[in-house]
Amino acid sequence: MTDEDLEALATDLESDRVERKASLSAGDVKEKIGQAICAFANDLPGHRQPGLVVVGIDDKTARPTGLKVTDRLLLELASYRSDGNTLPLPNLTVERRTVRGADVAVVIVQPSNDPPVRYYGQVWVRVGPRRAVASRDEERTLAERRQSGDLPFDRRAAFGADLGALDLDFFRTSYLPAAVSPDVLEENGRSLDEQLRALHLLAPGGGPTHAALLLLGRDPRHWLPGAYVQFVRYEGDDLTSPILDQKELDGRLPDVLRRVDDLININIRIETRVEGALVEQRHADYPAAALQQLLRNAVLHRTYETNSPAYWYWFTDRVEIHSPGGLYGRVTPENFGTPGVTDYRNPTLAEGLKVLGFLQRFGMGIAIARKRCQENDNPEPEFRYDSPSAFLAVVRRRP
Repeated sequence: MTDEDLEALATDLESDRVERKASLSAGDVKEKIGQAICAFANDLPGHRQPGLVVVGIDDKTARPTGLKVTDRLLLELASYRSDGNTLPLPNLTVERRTVRGADVAVVIVQPSNDPPVRYYGQVWVRVGPRRAVASRDEERTLAERRQSGDLPFDRRAAFGADLGALDLDFFRTSYLPAAVSPDVLEENGRSLDEQLRALHLLAPGGGPTHAALLLLGRDPRHWLPGAYVQFVRYEGDDLTSPILDQKELDGRLPDVLRRVDDLININIRIETRVEGALVEQRHADYPAAALQQLLRNAVLHRTYETNSPAYWYWFTDRVEIHSPGGLYGRVTPENFGTPGVTDYRNPTLAEGLKVLGFLQRFGMGIAIARKRCQENDNPEPEFRYDSPSAFLAVVRRRP
């Protein structure tokens, strides 16, 4: 977008493609910016052109306010992409630009190929120059507009599956209240089909998606044979060592991840020292939070288009986590592990695990694992991703 095009749009008081804010200092302005980003991503008018949030221009006069555009301000605006409050993740960029000779901060939001997009569980749209929560009919319009020809695997229909393959009680009592704002749930008349479709759990043809089976399925492995975690603990440092314990963790992903957390806590050993009546607790041999983050990453980012499970090997000197599928999308060997740099092979799984509380913020798992290892005096985690079809994370025992 040229400076001339930007200035014309940013100062057009009648346009429904721009939201102006004088600064971020007002009490509810940050929430309103999130709602505007959501609305532009949904693109209800069908412009198929980006919408703008411009910070540093007065909304009533369309004149610059003289706001100082700092790097901190730009980073704060960029965080809307990956803070997990807008789902699916919006496609946006943040720039420092000039309008009528003054600096402004501009958030450029591209229309989503996967509407409806929600901000804190609500679907926001533009109605003329203002924001509004989408009506039931507007949500249906957005869902029907979704393109089906180039969907990621987790949003494609599972061949042969119908609603009987899903645990709909779990959906109604646990998933839906976590995913959708209470104000929306209070409205009447939304059918089960509409609710599932709006959350990307039904494919355009009406059958459950692969993500629906992984998040809500009664038996996900029946449809996706590799949808499990193979855990093995060895009494030694290689695969030929005697096996102390082994388990296949399958079922819907929320249950799998809870069992993963239990196994982490069971297998971690904590050094203690007894001196007289005092018991002094030392560090654990592995930081639980680091293993938790890496295993959640393995379940989330792996490919499910294979019969291979994710392998979790616990040796005497290290823990290895192998997952099928290499780096994906905009994640490269050069930027891997950089906080906030992420992309999703399985965007609906990312959305589902976020609403169920298994992810706090997108793009931070590797950074958290590194920090927890450092705090526990473990060597820094090792990662191998030279193969396009496999990924390996290794955490070595604390010396």
